[in-house]
Amino acid sequence: MDVIGLTGGIAAGKSAVAARLAALGAVVIDADLLAREAVAPGSPALAAIRARFGDAVLAPDGSLDRPALGARVFSDPEARASLNAIVHPAVQRLYRERLAQIGTDDPDAIVVYDVPLLVEARSADEFSVVVVAHAPTDVRVERLVALRGMDRASARDRVAAQASDEERLAAADVVIDTSGTMAHTLEQVDALWERLVAERARHTGVSDPLS
Repeated sequence: MDVIGLTGGIAAGKSAVAARLAALGAVVIDADLLAREAVAPGSPALAAIRARFGDAVLAPDGSLDRPALGARVFSDPEARASLNAIVHPAVQRLYRERLAQIGTDDPDAIVVYDVPLLVEARSADEFSVVVVAHAPTDVRVERLVALRGMDRASARDRVAAQASDEERLAAADVVIDTSGTMAHTLEQVDALWERLVAERARHTGVSDPLS
């Protein structure tokens, strides 16, 4: 079973790449969804977050108040490290569970792990291929302003808080240029899928039933 690591900076178009791969037949595991599940009400991780950061990071219904927590950790590296030490192991456990289930259901699946913090928190060696959705910083800042209503300074801070473009590109086996039109992005994803299916066929004898 091949596991592809997919990453990209904020507003780089990674979600569009993941959605296209899913439509083409990949099994996508979304790290953001795993992170939400990991801190669901009643979870050990949420209890640990409450113990570390207090009731102020909980919503009235007892769930995690993500904006409040984000405000606490965004500009505090020590607090962010504490949060990561709680959440990352829980997410990793869920990821391994999902991967094991996929392996049982379809050993020849092409799995895409959609993980924003691949460069920051994981090893590229875990994946058979690392795919980076990439758009220049200025393009991503403008997208945050136009599509998410951020002011430009806040958008630049959000981009700067992540790994640099150079760090992500250094880890990439494949770069999907998302700075142009959606059609151009999808053309690149389709070409990537053809490559992945061909490689799977060489290794396993399994071809794409839709090809």
